[in-house]
Amino acid sequence: MNAPPSIPLSAEAGQRMLQILEAQRKDYLREGDVSAATRIDRIDRGIDVLLKYQDRIVEALNADFSCRARQVSLLTDVAAAVTPLKHARKHLKKWMRPRRRPTMFPLNLLGGRSRIEYQPLGVVGVISPWNFPVNLTFGPLAGILAAGNRALIKPSEFTPATSAIMAEMVAAAWDEKEVAIFPGGPEVGEAFSALPFDHLLFTGATSVARHIMTAAARNLVPVTLELGGKSPVIISRSANLEQSLERIMLGKTLNAGQICLAPDYLMVPEEKLQEVIAAAEKAVAAMYPRILDNPEYTAVVNQRHYERLTGYLREAEERGLKTIAINPANEDFSAHRDSRKIPPTLIPQPADDLKLMQEELFGPLLPIRTYRDFGETIEYVNANPRPLAAYYFGNDKTEEEAVLKRTTSGGACINDVIMHVMQEELPFGGVGPSGMGAYHGEAGFRTFSHAKSVYRQAGINVGKLGGMLPPYSKATEKTISMQVRK
Repeated sequence: MNAPPSIPLSAEAGQRMLQILEAQRKDYLREGDVSAATRIDRIDRGIDVLLKYQDRIVEALNADFSCRARQVSLLTDVAAAVTPLKHARKHLKKWMRPRRRPTMFPLNLLGGRSRIEYQPLGVVGVISPWNFPVNLTFGPLAGILAAGNRALIKPSEFTPATSAIMAEMVAAAWDEKEVAIFPGGPEVGEAFSALPFDHLLFTGATSVARHIMTAAARNLVPVTLELGGKSPVIISRSANLEQSLERIMLGKTLNAGQICLAPDYLMVPEEKLQEVIAAAEKAVAAMYPRILDNPEYTAVVNQRHYERLTGYLREAEERGLKTIAINPANEDFSAHRDSRKIPPTLIPQPADDLKLMQEELFGPLLPIRTYRDFGETIEYVNANPRPLAAYYFGNDKTEEEAVLKRTTSGGACINDVIMHVMQEELPFGGVGPSGMGAYHGEAGFRTFSHAKSVYRQAGINVGKLGGMLPPYSKATEKTISMQVRK
């Protein structure tokens, strides 16, 4: 039904979402203390609906991407959403326990006691992206529901079939006073980001995050921003190249590189460049002997992103750079542009001012820089915005320590890529332009909880005993001298 001409769609959508938010907050306040049993029940319903709808999720994702393998969708969207929910269900009782904290002398000797209690924040907003839409919608609900909150969700408009399925799933699993979802385009997103949440989680591009943060600031809504950036891969002279490139190219070709944590560029010893290229070609050929008609190789999500990626390649080629498309079956991709498939493509020795070296790639393109001295890699990473991840391949402990200690990134892997995001007890988040805040596992529970400081005073009148009550006395001076001495 179209909105009346006198009411902008964003305003109408905003009114509806605000009504649901207020209903959730009112019901949350009515509920009072959210028991572990209630939290587990809400999580169980999320797990159940994911398992029930898994086949339809696969179909919807394949429709949205035009080609996405069943196994990819089950591994990276369904299983990757079920796992954190199950983990939270198992551990939330422990996470909920109050934490004792030391009480300062001499109050500790007089019976004073300190603790932290974890309370739900209230209503949490989730703006999820298109690359793993189910995972990055239901996965965060693990921490949100474990912490006792309610949730409103805005999924991506770039995966409409999947968003429609998720709307069915949310309605089937929860009352809208517990979890509600609002599919729609940019106007819905604009209204959603302006709502007075108790916390807002956004996963997406850094450029969009600036607008999200601005909108949230109007209501002083705290935000967790999961963004991206250009995650470097540093390959040491000590690395096993065949093993390294097998792992790197898996990370680069999974979902056709449409992953915030995908390797964005390589840095390799200059004398190893040709060996690295050969190892990359061998790894891709083993995984994808054919690409165009191979249902296991994911297509680029839409024409806009396809044109963006091919534009990067066109600019490089116009500048005289050689690009190496890894095309084991010598297929004619130019005759099948409507497939939106781009073969894994290496770009050796790119100029730093090319767009593919300035912008996050989010696709199957892989620039390769070379270095003579290992220190050059650290300098280059530090000269650029802080990435979501940094990857080191090699067996040199001094180099490994340099990467970990002298560069700053959201997370890191040694001798692999992306795998740290699968560890539920490792906080996942960025730093600087690659994000703000973190979640997953217990870190997610803490992010979506309020840590309330509680101090219980002893029965004795501590204020009088310590001379803190006027008129001040020698006891006051003694208390002060004890506290200000070195």
